[in-house]
Amino acid sequence: QVQLVESGGGLVQPGESLTLSCLTSGFTLASARIGWVRQAPGKEREVVASISSSVHGDKTYYPDSVKGRFTISRDYAKNTVYLRMNSLKPEDTAVYYCAVRIGDYSVGYVEYEYDDWGQGTQVTVSS
Repeated sequence: QVQLVESGGGLVQPGESLTLSCLTSGFTLASARIGWVRQAPGKEREVVASISSSVHGDKTYYPDSVKGRFTISRDYAKNTVYLRMNSLKPEDTAVYYCAVRIGDYSVGYVEYEYDDWGQGTQVTVSS
C-alpha cells in the first residue's frame, strides 16, 4: 500500500526558507511521478513541483508562481522527497501535499494526474 507522510511545515516570516519532507513507502520511488500540490483556502489545488525519471534523466516542472524559488528533489536511500522553498511569500500559505502516480515517467501538471496523497502539512507565511 502506498503511504506518503509529509513533515516540515510551520510558521515562517516572508523571505525565509523552509524544507518539506515526504517519507514514502509501498512503491519504488524512482518509478513514479512525484509531486507537491498545495491548496490555499478558497483556491483550487495547484501543482507547485513535479519530478519524474526517464532514460534521458530527471524531468521537473514548476509553475511560474514558484519557479526559481522552489526545488523538488529525491533521496532514494531514505525513500524521501523534499520540497525546498526559498523566498517565501504570504501567498505561499497553504496546505502542502505530497502526491504520487506509480509507474509514470512524465511530470504531472495538474491535480488529477496524481492518484495517491499524503495527509498534508500546513505552511503559513506571515509577519
